[in-house]
Amino acid sequence: MRLTERLKKWARAVKRDGVTLWFATRHPGVPWCAKALGIFVVAYALSPIDLIPDFVPVLGYLDDVILLPGLIWLAIRMIPGPVLADCRDRADQWIKADGARPTSRAGAVFVVLVWAGATLALWYGLVGPWLGA
Repeated sequence: MRLTERLKKWARAVKRDGVTLWFATRHPGVPWCAKALGIFVVAYALSPIDLIPDFVPVLGYLDDVILLPGLIWLAIRMIPGPVLADCRDRADQWIKADGARPTSRAGAVFVVLVWAGATLALWYGLVGPWLGA
């Protein structure tokens, strides 16, 4: 199998597992710690805004290539096998029927709050000493 084919297969699996987590966060058979991590990952993964914008050289794709798949992998590992199979089936049906991924407004709000907090911290770190704060 060629490298490009393996990468495409991997990308489809990550996309499916992101949608799988979306269903898993609502499933009663998922432990609370997996739900908590799943909610965070789904909110971030489905957010229309990236934590690190893609136009930032190298770092812009770091979250898409390393951070997000790693968090998805960790959350998936915390879900019991039968529940995971059910959620994957539901995700496959969703992808076949709708084709689009769901979106998360909560994820967008989270990313905006992180950026606002970082901006305030930077502002007070750089400008605060000059203002006597």
